[in-house]
Formats: sequence, C-alpha cells, structure tokens
Amino acid sequence: MRPIDLSTVTWRKSSYSNADGGQCLEVADDLPALVPVRDSKDPHGPALVFPAAAWASFVGAVKDGSLLGA
Repeated sequence: MRPIDLSTVTWRKSSYSNADGGQCLEVADDLPALVPVRDSKDPHGPALVFPAAAWASFVGAVKDGSLLGA
C-alpha cells in the first residue's frame, strides 16, 4: 500500500476544542474518499486515515448517541 501525501491538506480542529488546545482531534476534508485524523497537540506526528463512509458512520453514531454503552 502506498503512503498518502498529507502535506497539502487543510486541517481543522474540532469546534469542541478549548482555547488551550487540550485533547483535540483535527481532521482534513480535502480528500474525497478519505478522512485523515490527527492529534492537534502533535501536528507533525502520525495521522490515522479512514474511508470517508466509515468516518461518516462513526460521526453519525456519536451524534445520535448510539455509541454510548457500546
């Protein structure tokens, strides 16, 4: 599998982040089929890359609360 070049993506921090940058994730929306996710405290560290459909399913489950008690 070929590495994905994330050098040109635009990262955005969660709207739930605090002013200190605490324990936050950043995601990049630039890639149509993939969603890279990284730790905002380590912007030069590794990123996890998820298929866009899997990320959308995860975010939907978080929003509707179906992950609670899982």
